[in-house]
Amino acid sequence: MFNALTSAKAEAANYPFCTIDPNVGVVTVPDERMDKIAKIVGPEKVVPTTIEFVDIAGLVEGASKGEGLGNQFLGHIRQTDAIIHVVRCFDDPNIIHVAGGVNPLRDIDIINTELLLADMDSVEKKYTKSEKVARTVNDLKVKLEAAAYKKVLDVLHAGKPARSVTLNDDEKPIIREMHLITSKPVLYLANVDEAGLKTKNDWVKIVEKRAAEENNAVVEICGALEAEIAQLTREEQKEFLKEMGLPSRLACPHSAGL
Repeated sequence: MFNALTSAKAEAANYPFCTIDPNVGVVTVPDERMDKIAKIVGPEKVVPTTIEFVDIAGLVEGASKGEGLGNQFLGHIRQTDAIIHVVRCFDDPNIIHVAGGVNPLRDIDIINTELLLADMDSVEKKYTKSEKVARTVNDLKVKLEAAAYKKVLDVLHAGKPARSVTLNDDEKPIIREMHLITSKPVLYLANVDEAGLKTKNDWVKIVEKRAAEENNAVVEICGALEAEIAQLTREEQKEFLKEMGLPSRLACPHSAGL
């Protein structure tokens, strides 16, 4: 998926943790409206906006405690603005699954739990320190920080992400500085095989139901097919998608359809 989005050549191998260091790719965001405006205005230079994608290998259970390469990966996630959570929704005995089989909800729960535990650990440390100071020093700022940390910690202890907590204008900058992982918006990407693009499978339906419960969105896509499309020219992409009977929205980022 990363290679399809960025036209990069990151390694994609059939074994766990083939990605150790994160792969980074910067992609221009195509916009037909900008192209039309540019033709009318005739600017000296057209600079489209860009998105930086950071490809991080999947987390395993216990990542928040350092299992796998958990701590390293969690650190990379903290620096992002949003999370695209790729969920396997296809069966192929030739492509191994680190947990032994395809189960989207289990995979989602493992990731969400590990991210929540990582945030909980960070907030607990901040709260313990500020609450201790607040008891000995009559400092309004420290008391405000302790109250903000406590509010988020209560939500995390309830098993809910930090983005679900309601903060006032004074508390928002305090929590924002922490770069909590569960405060970031999430997009689930249901990775299916080619057959799954034409007939929605039960795994995708399960992911959509969970996403709706979390007020998140889902995009259904075939990573293997996208990687092939990314290697084609724009005209070849249109023809290929037409032959496959697929909408142009599946084109790679170099096509405005994405």
